[in-house]
Amino acid sequence: MFVFRLDTHSGVPPYLQLVQQVRQAVLLGFLQPGDRLPLIREVVEGLAINPNTVAKAYRQLEQENLVTGRPGQGTFVDDQQSAAMSASTYTSLRRGLATWLRRAYAAGLDEQAVDALFTSVHQQTRNEDVA
Repeated sequence: MFVFRLDTHSGVPPYLQLVQQVRQAVLLGFLQPGDRLPLIREVVEGLAINPNTVAKAYRQLEQENLVTGRPGQGTFVDDQQSAAMSASTYTSLRRGLATWLRRAYAAGLDEQAVDALFTSVHQQTRNEDVA
C-alpha cells in the first residue's frame, strides 16, 4: 500500500506534498492504474493531519485527472499508462544519475553545489526543449 510522508521543514504545504508524492509515484510507475490511494481516514491517522488537508489534495489530483474518487470505495489511480515510466527506463535513469552524483561528490562538490548544478542544467535543458 502507498504510504505518504510529510517533511515539516520543507516549507511546502502538506496538501501539496501529498499531491507531489502521488504525481511522482504515478510517473515512476509505483502507483499503477486502478491502485487505491489510502483512505482519508488512514492518512489522517498515519500523519496526524487535518482531514480537510487530505481531501484538498485528493480533490486537486482529481482535477488533474490523476485519480477518481468512488463513493464508498475510495480514491483510485486513473489509467495514465502513457505517463508512467517503464521499470527498465526508471532503473537505467536512476543508475545514470547515481553515477553522476558519485562523480560530483568525488570531484569535491558538496550537497549545495550538487543541487545548484543540477538545477542550473535542468532549467537550461528545459528551456532548450521549449525553444
